[in-house]
Amino acid sequence: VMPDYVAWGHYKNIATILSSGKFAPVFITGLSGNGKTTMIEQACAKSKRDCFRVNITQETDEDDLIGGFRLIKGETAFVYGPVVEAMKRGAVLLLDEIDLGSSKIMCLQPVLEGKGVFIKKTGEWVKPAPGFTIFATANTKGKGSDDGRFVGTGIMNEAMLDRFPVTLEQPYATRATERKILTKAGCDDASFADHLTQWSEIIRKSFYEGAVDEIISTRRLVDIVNAWKIFGEKEKALAMCLARFDDDTKEAFLSLYGKVDADANMNDSDSLEDADGVATITDTDCPF
Repeated sequence: VMPDYVAWGHYKNIATILSSGKFAPVFITGLSGNGKTTMIEQACAKSKRDCFRVNITQETDEDDLIGGFRLIKGETAFVYGPVVEAMKRGAVLLLDEIDLGSSKIMCLQPVLEGKGVFIKKTGEWVKPAPGFTIFATANTKGKGSDDGRFVGTGIMNEAMLDRFPVTLEQPYATRATERKILTKAGCDDASFADHLTQWSEIIRKSFYEGAVDEIISTRRLVDIVNAWKIFGEKEKALAMCLARFDDDTKEAFLSLYGKVDADANMNDSDSLEDADGVATITDTDCPF
């Protein structure tokens, strides 16, 4: 349990599903960094439910999920994979970033039906224990990413998608909720938390309207607060956490923050220099 966790979004729905004890696969979709995975983990922790998290990649296959033969103390033995372990223990199976998987994860079809799974390598049939259920997270709805934002995601098999009876769309948190999140993350400066959430809200609105190609996630806001706690400088924390964007976007976002927070000096090259002493910010007008 994370003592500083702020429950929001679909947390109550997740908790309700867990408390029901029923098998109900749920597909949770939403943009990156909006708390999908943490929400599931914390709902499980709060309800004292075992949770097996599997990060899906294009290379994930039946051997990774169901199990396979491993070399143990010089001998070959079959070892159950996380899917079978979760089934046998009546635990929660969290398939993280499921839209990154290939056709190799189609071995999960019978598991998603709640019927159990036949382990071909051992001839064993494993049925799920009471309480077993599945949550899957994804940045897309299983239809791929046309804009290239989520490289590696593909079009998921419709038969697999159809085996998730419930789909939850997770948006970014409201300003009020994000202020709580930042406060819990250690931001004891109320005005800084307020300015950060106002700034990110403007950027997101511009993103949804197609005015900008990048977005500020809740995760990045927390990163900024953490950097501020380390370096003690708001401007430096912002510059360092925005350095992942291209120069034009970075400068525009910094300029915008300077307009939101009148006390911030976003054009001070000395406070915004990187580790090599190279200034990363120039005076630029915000395009929003």
